[in-house]
Amino acid sequence: MQTQNTQTIEVLKQLIAYPSVTPQECGIYKFIREILPEFRALEFDKNGVKNVFLYKDFAQSQNIESKPVHLCFAGHIDVVPAGEGWESDPFVPLEKDGFLYGRGAQDMKGGVAAFVCAIREFLDSNAMFNGILSVLLTSDEEGDAVFGTKYVLEELQKIDLLPNFAVVAEPTCVEKFGDMIKVGRRGSINGKLIILGKQGHVAYPSKCVNPVELIAPVLSRIAGFDLDKGSVEFEPSKIVITDIRGGMEVVNVTPNTLKIMFNVRNSTLTHLEDLQTYLENLLKAIPHHLELKQSSKPFLTDTSNKIVQKMQEVLELQNGFAPILSTSGGTSDARYFAEFGVSVVECGVCNDRIHSLNERVRISEVIALQKSFLELLHRF
Repeated sequence: MQTQNTQTIEVLKQLIAYPSVTPQECGIYKFIREILPEFRALEFDKNGVKNVFLYKDFAQSQNIESKPVHLCFAGHIDVVPAGEGWESDPFVPLEKDGFLYGRGAQDMKGGVAAFVCAIREFLDSNAMFNGILSVLLTSDEEGDAVFGTKYVLEELQKIDLLPNFAVVAEPTCVEKFGDMIKVGRRGSINGKLIILGKQGHVAYPSKCVNPVELIAPVLSRIAGFDLDKGSVEFEPSKIVITDIRGGMEVVNVTPNTLKIMFNVRNSTLTHLEDLQTYLENLLKAIPHHLELKQSSKPFLTDTSNKIVQKMQEVLELQNGFAPILSTSGGTSDARYFAEFGVSVVECGVCNDRIHSLNERVRISEVIALQKSFLELLHRF
C-alpha cells in the first residue's frame, strides 16, 4: 500500500511526464480531476488556453447560512521549453540522489502535486472545511498570462465565486524549505524613449542635432534613478536601462534618433503615472517620444491577514523557524488575485533550478510542502 508521501511523488512524476509547454495542457486536468472526483469542475478556455476551476462547497452540507469562507490553491501546469543540453529526457522524470529531475519539477508542478495531494488526504480523513475549498489551474502563466488566471477570476466574479484567500504554490524558498514566503510582488513597467535629433556629418556639428548630446545632461537622472525610497517591504522603484542604440555604426555620421529601452520594477509607492510625470518634466525641453506599459501591477498582502498568519504559523511549527515574508523576485499570477481583492500568499519549494537545464526538486521538499498545505487546511 502506498504511503501519502509516495503518492505525492508519484503524482509529481505523472505531471512532469506531460510535455505541457505553454499553452499546452496535455490532459493534466483530466488526471487531476480523477484525483479529486468530489470537486465540481468548471472549464474556462479562451484563445487556445485551457483553464480549470475545481471546487467543493462544504458549507452546503453543513447548512451554513452566512457567506462561506473560500480558500483557493492555485498554480500553473505549463512549463517553459526544455532547451538543449539536458543530461536526461526533461519529460521523463528521473529520481536520483534525493532529487526528482524534469522540466517543471520546481516551477511549478512540485507545488501543484503538493496541494492536490494535501487536499486528497484532507478529504480521505473525513475532515470538514468550514466553507469552499477550490483549485485554480492554468496553462498560460509562462506565456502572456492574459487568458489564464486573470480570465478565470473575471469569470468567477460574474458568478460570485471569487475566493477570499488564495495560496499560489510558486517556488519561493531560497536555501531550504520554509525559509521564505511571498506576501507581495513588485510590478513591472516597460518603457521606450526615443530622442529626436537631426542626422548630419560630424565635420559640421552646427548643422546637426545630435540626440546623444541632447540626452547627456539628464541621463544620470534616468539611468539607475530611484523613483522612491523604498519601504520595509519593497526595494526602491529603480529605472533600469536595458538598451541604448542609435546611428549606423559609422564614425562620421551623427544619429537621427536615439532609442532607450528601460524597465521599472515598481513598488506600491510608485505608479505608472508617477513615472510618466517624472520623465515628461525631465525631458520637456528635449524633442522625444515616450511609451510606457504596465505589464504587471504591484501588490502587498497585509501581514496581519489570516492567510499570512496561518501559513507562517504552519511553517514555523513544522520547521522550527519563521519564514521571511518577502516581495522579491519577478511577477506571478498572485498579482491577479490581489487585483480582485483576494488575500494571497505564495508558498513553495526552493527555486534554485527554475527555467534551467536539468531542473530538479528535492523530494523531501515536495513532501514537506504537502504536509504544510495539509496542516493549513486543518488549521484554517
